[in-house]
Amino acid sequence: MNDVTTPVLPAADSSGAILALIRSGVATTRARIMQVTGLSRSTVGQRLETLLAAGYLEHGQTTASTGGRPQASLRINPAFGVMLLADIGAEKMRLALADMHGNTLASSAELNDIASGPQATLTRVLQQFESLLHMAQRTAAEVKGIGIGVPGPVEFAQGRVVRPPIMTGWDGYVVPDFFAPHFHCPVRVDKDVNLMALGEHRAVWPDVAHMMYVTVGTGIGAGLIMDGHPQRGAQGGAGDLGHLFMGHAGSAGGGELPVCRCGNAGCLEAYAAGWSLTRQLEGRGYPVHVAQDVAALARQGDADVVAMLLQSGRLVGEALAQAVSLLNPSLVVLGGVLADSQDHLLAGVREMVYRRSLPLATRNLQILGSELADDAALVGCAHLVADAVFAPQAVDAALLGNAG
Repeated sequence: MNDVTTPVLPAADSSGAILALIRSGVATTRARIMQVTGLSRSTVGQRLETLLAAGYLEHGQTTASTGGRPQASLRINPAFGVMLLADIGAEKMRLALADMHGNTLASSAELNDIASGPQATLTRVLQQFESLLHMAQRTAAEVKGIGIGVPGPVEFAQGRVVRPPIMTGWDGYVVPDFFAPHFHCPVRVDKDVNLMALGEHRAVWPDVAHMMYVTVGTGIGAGLIMDGHPQRGAQGGAGDLGHLFMGHAGSAGGGELPVCRCGNAGCLEAYAAGWSLTRQLEGRGYPVHVAQDVAALARQGDADVVAMLLQSGRLVGEALAQAVSLLNPSLVVLGGVLADSQDHLLAGVREMVYRRSLPLATRNLQILGSELADDAALVGCAHLVADAVFAPQAVDAALLGNAG
């Protein structure tokens, strides 16, 4: 059993707590902060001056007041520092340097083989980070946080990769330890689909409390938002949709069950993921190598590929219907390179979810394509880092350290 410790909460009148009010949008003027917290004008003024002097805040636009002088609003200072972000996929990695509002200052992308192991992969990430900083004329000292997404389960508190099905050599690897000698800042690591869910939720659907993000690309996975918060499970394995057993549906005609990359037979991925479709198409003589090649053929209207994607969508929908009945989200967002190739896969998913799920679970259920598409995980990384940097406890500790 894991030890559970009670977190030390910041004082309600601390600078960190006031910064959290401003960042959330609940209170962005001195008058509103006083009203929400009940603190005196002098106390609020002192806290704000501390945050402004430390660079956390800047003055925004002047807002209308119900009486007296117009109020000057406050917001997070985007120039407080920069964030380094990496979405490491099985076949490709995308990286970005962003300001503290998440605005991209520089970006890059390159092919990647996740099975090359953590040292080789993270060395390339570090090289790209250094290149992005150079391009934007920034220094390592300005980096306030690093966000990393990987295609496997992560023990979130430590950033430790846990028994990943496709990440050969990564099991037990603590990703933040690799960056510790190079950057003195928080390093947050999460499963890529969790970051996709977080990014889509914060940027597109902030008012939806219960949603699922399902990615169908090289692999298949799901990220969960429940009560407005990401749900990762006990060891980071929540949402592993791609490894549900689908042999009963996928091999209805009989025959041997296909072997999945995880070693089991009959997993959803073995029928419907990009790596499986690529293998099937190669067997038919198609010149395909990665999931992006399959998506390109679908966009060209290849009849065999379109039919294959529609069937894949049905199988994903069959598995997703079970999750919908179990978790009852109000929104399912479908992303990933195969989901972005026209609406063939989305149509198959909708068909099966609405047919198989309980009526109560689908009464108000929406199933939509991702609006952020390829950017979802990087947007999620930015929010994850900002949450760490601007957490009340972190802010108060940093201010105390500066004062010391």
